[in-house]
Amino acid sequence: MEQVSGTFTIDLRRLAALRELDRRGSLAKTAEAMHLTPSAVSQQLAALSRELGVPLLERKGRGVRLTGQARVVLQHADVIAAQLERARAELAAWGQGRRGTLTIGAFSSAISGLLPAALTELAKTHPAIDIAVIEAEPPDLFTRLDAGEIDVAVAVDFAEAPPFTDRRYVRTDLLTDILDIALPATHRLAHRPQVPLRELAADPWIVGDPRSCCGAVTRSVCAAGGFTPEIRHAVNDWQSLASLVEAGAGVALIPRLVQPFHRPGLALRPVEGQPPTRHVFAAVRTGAENDPVLRATLTHLTTAALASESSATTRGAGTSNPLGGSSDGAGT
Repeated sequence: MEQVSGTFTIDLRRLAALRELDRRGSLAKTAEAMHLTPSAVSQQLAALSRELGVPLLERKGRGVRLTGQARVVLQHADVIAAQLERARAELAAWGQGRRGTLTIGAFSSAISGLLPAALTELAKTHPAIDIAVIEAEPPDLFTRLDAGEIDVAVAVDFAEAPPFTDRRYVRTDLLTDILDIALPATHRLAHRPQVPLRELAADPWIVGDPRSCCGAVTRSVCAAGGFTPEIRHAVNDWQSLASLVEAGAGVALIPRLVQPFHRPGLALRPVEGQPPTRHVFAAVRTGAENDPVLRATLTHLTTAALASESSATTRGAGTSNPLGGSSDGAGT
């Protein structure tokens, strides 16, 4: 392949396709994430290869893998993407972020447990900003962030989320969310102030989709406890899950971020020993962290998370009533 001159230009959409392939690992998954056909992605990458004058892909069995030259290009692609975000942030700062739009993508628990307080404060400081919220989880959440469909992603660290070292994002740690055991009030262990997880190994469990953050966390927590749960019901909505537990259909883990439920037939108990947790964070595209609206949004999310964590600690200390109540009303 001939080397091109030093004045070559690069189509940023093709560069985005290369970055997505690096993340997804296959043309099919890349095409799905970008809402294109595998053929269209291949054509974009072939065109980028011609633009650069270097091979970017090589065959590996029935698939493809990135060449060494492609890895070099990706290092520069991350820098280019971050610089474009900085330019956008500086332009937004020119108007002090007083007008514009903001789209936040978040998993369901964060929408109910963090966003109301954060958005209330953001509306006070930036009243002219049009705000939209989209419910999503990794990997779709970060595909949308990469594509510019959302500006801030609120997520849980689990297998589907990008690694902490991913240079494409600037992360803000929000909180460590503790998960409690949810039992029917008539359960044999409902009177315990704390419940050993292993003693629930023979119980039927109510668990979310394995691709969801809490479905994945519950499975890993049970595995760490030395057993594989018998999953009787697959439910992603927390209110529905709590209703099933209350009805005696099984036991579950429920994060404090979505508590309390105020259900007389539901007992929420801390796990004995080290409590299971999930780490919640917010992310923006690298280079966008100085955008005034995004900066304010992250500040308000952090404040809301601190308040939620403090409230959750208080609730966790007050679970003694077999019916799931406590002296301060927590845990129901």
